[in-house]
Amino acid sequence: MPDLRTFRPGGSRIVAYGVSVILVVLTAIIGVALPSYVTFTPFELATLAAILITVLALLHAVGRSVVRVTGDGVEVINGYRRRFVPWADIKGFAMNEGAPWPTMVYGDDERVILFAIQRSDGPYAKEAMTYLRGWVQ
Repeated sequence: MPDLRTFRPGGSRIVAYGVSVILVVLTAIIGVALPSYVTFTPFELATLAAILITVLALLHAVGRSVVRVTGDGVEVINGYRRRFVPWADIKGFAMNEGAPWPTMVYGDDERVILFAIQRSDGPYAKEAMTYLRGWVQ
């Protein structure tokens, strides 16, 4: 059985979910701490809720990014978009100097960013790139 791995962002995932918790807690604290004479219309409350939900959804999109290696190919989830590319279509993996994350090249020179592997994660990113490049024939 081949060595199959799943890669997820390290620091950015911690930051995304940490900020989400802080945002919800601060929103609750501010809501409780407001003086009783401060009131919001239903439209204002709906707007605040929509903004909070949108920001939480964007932060979750960062946290849920993943690169999953299977025997058949590579599954990439960036935010809310999923791609599966068979090994036969993958031409290589590149992490250019200074780039924050690598790209996978496949098909007719198509590229997809591998957001789950971040240069800022240091040795983890280097190990991931070595592993992925080892799969390409």
